[in-house]
Amino acid sequence: MQRAIERRGVPTVSMTVALDVTEHCKPPRSVFLPFMMGHHFGVPFHRELQLRIILAALDHLIKTTERSGEIHLFPMTWAQVRQEGKVLEAEL
Repeated sequence: MQRAIERRGVPTVSMTVALDVTEHCKPPRSVFLPFMMGHHFGVPFHRELQLRIILAALDHLIKTTERSGEIHLFPMTWAQVRQEGKVLEAEL
């Protein structure tokens, strides 16, 4: 689907939590989030993290990639996301 949209001149970026599948499929552009399956945007209500993820995807989208299938690795682990989420919960 992503390749078909790209052929029409619309740049795309996919968000993925399955690096092995993404490496196999080689979508035109993708951002790998090392999070749990189904948690592409981290923990609920963590707006700052969600904004960082969206900005990372947009940044990868507008930068010229050297080759199709290039994967940007998001620089945060699931453990870090959960820790920030616990801090947010404590503040509420």
